[in-house]
Amino acid sequence: MAKRCLFRPLPEQRKVESLASAIGTSPLITSLLVQKGITTFEQAKAYFRPSLDALNDPFMMKDMDKAVHLLMHAIEKGRAILIYGDYDVDGVTAVTMVYDFLKNLYPRIDFYVPDRHIEGYGISMQAIEWAAKHGFDLIISLDCGIRAITCVQRARELGIDVIVCDHHEPGDTLPEAYAVLNPKQQDCAYPFKELSGCGIGFKLLQAFTLQKKLAQKSLYPYLDLVAVSIAADIVPIVGENRILAYHGLQQLNTKPRPGLKALIEVGNVRSPLRVSEVVFGIAPRINAAGRVAHASIATQLLLAVDQETAEALAHQVNQKNTYRRDVDSSTTEEALAMIESDTRLVNAKTTVLFKHDWHKGVVGIVAARCIERYYRPTVILTASNNKATGSVRSVVGYDVYKAISACAHLLDQYGGHQYAAGLTLPLDNVPAFQQRFEEVVANSISEELLIRPQVIDLPLTLGAINFKCYNILKQMAPFGPGNMKPTFFTENVIAKSYSILKEKHLKLFIYQKDASYKLLEAIGFGLADYAPLVREEKPFNIVYTIEENHYLGEKSLQLNIKDIQARKL
Repeated sequence: MAKRCLFRPLPEQRKVESLASAIGTSPLITSLLVQKGITTFEQAKAYFRPSLDALNDPFMMKDMDKAVHLLMHAIEKGRAILIYGDYDVDGVTAVTMVYDFLKNLYPRIDFYVPDRHIEGYGISMQAIEWAAKHGFDLIISLDCGIRAITCVQRARELGIDVIVCDHHEPGDTLPEAYAVLNPKQQDCAYPFKELSGCGIGFKLLQAFTLQKKLAQKSLYPYLDLVAVSIAADIVPIVGENRILAYHGLQQLNTKPRPGLKALIEVGNVRSPLRVSEVVFGIAPRINAAGRVAHASIATQLLLAVDQETAEALAHQVNQKNTYRRDVDSSTTEEALAMIESDTRLVNAKTTVLFKHDWHKGVVGIVAARCIERYYRPTVILTASNNKATGSVRSVVGYDVYKAISACAHLLDQYGGHQYAAGLTLPLDNVPAFQQRFEEVVANSISEELLIRPQVIDLPLTLGAINFKCYNILKQMAPFGPGNMKPTFFTENVIAKSYSILKEKHLKLFIYQKDASYKLLEAIGFGLADYAPLVREEKPFNIVYTIEENHYLGEKSLQLNIKDIQARKL
């Protein structure tokens, strides 16, 4: 797939030299830091050594004082509290954290995770009625609720108070909950807007412990859950998210809770765990429970206190994930075949597909898979409860939530954020929605946004690559949106040799013709089609990241090639 190279502006040399003098690192490292807006010793220290002491005061968030007051009052009066969360990783980790922490302080508490296939996304009317029937006085919703106008109103009618903790985009009208915690509210002064749903729950607990004068360290054992939520929900790893992810990953690699430890073992997830291992090794297994069965099993797994119980539940969750992989693979094949058999769909600016019998639990994954082949805003729909329901995914730089909002007259409900959303609509409206969504996107998206971007931080010569440089690059982790692994561009590279692995990967040994000749190993995953560009020792250009390779006990540096370009003469 063609890529659109985006070079970051080169940093001011004056700032690079000043920072290099202050922190004693190479121009390469300081250039990367200045590109991130880091220009002083104090800023560099905060970046390389994120401190939990630097977290924002939770009471800066709108309604936090009201939420904490209600929670403390409910505990004092012996009211029954229900912790309600979405069925994805962010929701499950949030429910686990808030329920487990409060359960250790107060007995009249339970949790509720909705059934994706029966209740759908967010707070359900079924859950409200269930809570009333079982005598709950307070519901704390996590990772959902910001658009649950009707359900929150029903809860009030039944005498149930609601605290909404959500990070999704608010609509024009907010639910009439006792308190709404969402920094994306227009009148919320909280300085960091990109917390995960579990992160919002963490801030609630942080405020609660401050008000109760409990030790803040009592929250730190839950940072592994927060880190998993941040990685899985693809929120920017900057600001508070970077602090929470940094310390949460440390915990994952040293003392994870039994449920996460069991998942790591059953999934053979490579150590040490980084954001990528969480995204591809842990998150899909937690998600699988809610996709093909019920997410409560994943919650029980994360709540397990002994390793034997955790291992038994982890094997069940892993089996769900194996089934999920088979289903999403076959569904993706069907979806791609639908596109490729229709010239109109091939040439469209969007992908909107519907099939009655697709599994509701994998439509989000299938949407992402389709974008890998056809890079454009994508909606995958299936039938559920006599409605069409599905998931929306976007491309970098395009706000799909706004596009969905422009189709609101055709929808029963929708919610999400810039790059991902969910929706439900009448079956009869599917053709009209397909047409309207295509019109909205076609009229608002630029052609360049339909080409996958490849951001490049700095140009680099192969001779500058060494372990000293790499060891500092590693300390810039955790990597993810907003703090991606540094990506470099090198011109006039020559392949001394190459081979094709498994018919799709390109293995290279490369060098540059200069005084600092160095032969480096490189791998281009999925780049076998680029083999003609590297033949006959013709110079070419590469875009890559730097990695460490371990083989037979030996360590070496390896380039992970993201793109290969013919040399421009």
